[in-house]
Order: sequence, then C-alpha cells, then structure tokens
Amino acid sequence: MKKRSSYVFILMVMIVAASCTQGFKKTKSGLLYKIISDNKGPVVKKGEFLKFNWIQKVRDSVLRSSYTSFPAYYPVDSVGPIYDPSEIFQYFRKGDSAVAVMLMDTIAKKNGGQLPSFFKKDDKIIISFKVLDIFPSQELAMEDRKKTLEAEKDKEVKSIQDYLARKNIKDVQRTTNGTFYQITVPGNGPKADSGKYVSIKYTGYNFDGAPFDSNEDSTKQTIRHPLAPFQFRAGVSGAIPGMVDAITGFKKGDKGKMYVPSMLGYGPQGSPPAIKPFENLMFDIEVVEVSDTAEHPQGSGAASITPEQLQKLREQMEKNAQGQKKNK
Repeated sequence: MKKRSSYVFILMVMIVAASCTQGFKKTKSGLLYKIISDNKGPVVKKGEFLKFNWIQKVRDSVLRSSYTSFPAYYPVDSVGPIYDPSEIFQYFRKGDSAVAVMLMDTIAKKNGGQLPSFFKKDDKIIISFKVLDIFPSQELAMEDRKKTLEAEKDKEVKSIQDYLARKNIKDVQRTTNGTFYQITVPGNGPKADSGKYVSIKYTGYNFDGAPFDSNEDSTKQTIRHPLAPFQFRAGVSGAIPGMVDAITGFKKGDKGKMYVPSMLGYGPQGSPPAIKPFENLMFDIEVVEVSDTAEHPQGSGAASITPEQLQKLREQMEKNAQGQKKNK
C-alpha cells in the first residue's frame, strides 16, 4: 500500500509538471526542477549513495519506470552543467520527491539538432523521483540492494509454492537457491552432476501458460533459432541461474518441469516483450545428453542469452527486414 501511495503521489506531481513550470528552479545548464521536501533530514553528501524510484514520461507515455523494475542506487558527485537530472541529486534529502523537466529542443541543440523519431521539438521529458534512502558508502548501498533482491526472491518463491498448491502439483523438489523442479518421466542415464555438459530440449512458459521460447517448437519461439538441443554446463553457467541450478537434479532421459523465480531468471529487467520484469517462469525439460565434454556448440535461445543480447538480436532482425523492404 505504501509503494502504491508513493506511485500515485509521483504521478500527481508529474501531471502538475506537465501542465506548467511555475515555481520551478533552473540549474546552470537550464534544467528545470522542483523538489518537494519536509526539510527535516540532512542533505545528501558527496560520495554518498541515493536509493530512489523514478518515472520518465513524455506527453502521455511512460518511457521507463523503476516501479516496474527495481529502485536505482546512484552515487552523488559534483557534476557540471550537463543538462541532466543528476545535477540536482546533490540537493536531495531522504523522503524527498522531485521533478526534472528536460526540453526536447534544448536536447536537440546539444546534439547537433538531431532528434529521435519518437520525439517532437516541443516535447518535454518529465522525470520524477522519490528518494527512498541515503547510504554513506557504496558497500552499504550494495548490501541494501542485496537484501532487497533477496526479499523479492522470497516473495517469488512463496508465489510459486502457492501456485503449486493451487494446481495440486505434487512430487516437486526445491533447490537450495529456490528453483522448483519435478521429474515427470524418469530416464536411466548418467546424472547431470555439477560440471557436466548437459543438452536439453525445452519450452518456456509464463505462469499464465503463454509460451515465450522453445528449441523444439518454432511456433513457441520469441526469436527464430535452430531447433536443436541447447547445451550448457550443469551447476556452472551457460543458462539462466535457475536452470543451471535445477538441472543437477536431472539425469539423461529425464523429462520434467522447472519453476523458476524471476530472480533466478531475468529478474527486474525481464526481457520485454516476451518476459515481463519480475516474471516467474516455467520450463518443460527433456535431458537428451549428459557428458564430460562439450560435444557441440552451445545452442541459442531465451534460456541461454541475456536480455541485452535478445534486444540486439531483435534490433538486427528489424534492420534486416527494413533492408529487404528497400531492396524489393
């Protein structure tokens, strides 16, 4: 409820900012800003770390938001007139809310007159902030981040447990790290011990049952890739952490399921549009090979590559498609 209240409050501040800029101050670079504060706590010091939520908006569109991902942890330092919201971070106190307004025509002037296609010259980019905490060192900030992530994972594990109970899914085992798995058809081959090279067939789903990727069914793929076994190293690397972890409970020939908390999958960033931020995942798994050495090049798929790599692949596919249209 507290998080929702903060979100609503910041949206109200953004609406006010969008309608007028009365009462706003200016940085040396010309950045417009307003800070809403009770002035009770100390102002952040150089070298300290801010923890805050933020929303970036233009016109009626929210471009990005930490409320659908994860709070930002940001070091405070002296910055010059760079026309960036970090100019005002040095004025923040714990609990403050703030709004920064960036004029698109000013951004264009600083970038040789170039504007991204989505923006218009008279647009305003409105960024709002809610300061959650201030930490005197990076170590303490990262410790807090770790605790926040662990709390999120605990919540996701509980959500998966509730799902399994609701669906009356039994004979499920849980790894120490928090991935759940179930062997539905036992095999009789060697065990996928940590360090072994494992080749699998898989299809991934969200918890609504919608598929997001597969290396055995092209109709369930997010992006096109070969329909071939995906190989990675059990207990070591090569796939999302939950899969790397849970596969050590399988052996060659096993068929089963994995239920992966988002913090052991794609986490706060997700892999839009296929995988939302903080989205738990399910996989149908078949282990087709377990060996001591890599027998073929590692496969590719949503289970094996990072969200950044997925985005690059999508961008490249779009460029290729545009090029093909021009050549026709």
